Amino acid sequence: MTRRMRRSFSKEFKEQMVQLHASGKPRAEIIKEYELTPSSFDKWVRQYHESGSFQEKDNRTPEQEELIKLRNENQKLAMENDILKQAALIMGRK
Repeated sequence: MTRRMRRSFSKEFKEQMVQLHASGKPRAEIIKEYELTPSSFDKWVRQYHESGSFQEKDNRTPEQEELIKLRNENQKLAMENDILKQAALIMGRK
């Protein structure tokens, strides 16, 4: 089984597909005609209705935003901790 190359779609194309669906064209017909995956098409429709944007950062929940913030903070603190450990080793030798 061969895998398809990953395609990228412009914002305008995604909006056009959502508008076709909103105007009454059947979902299955759009997917077949434009060779889309059902999950991608459904995601575009959901994102457009929720936020009007197709960018991931615009469609995150508050919990996802907090998780990203906490992971970044955790990474920064771990790095600071490593620096302090190295400094303690250097100072201990003197």
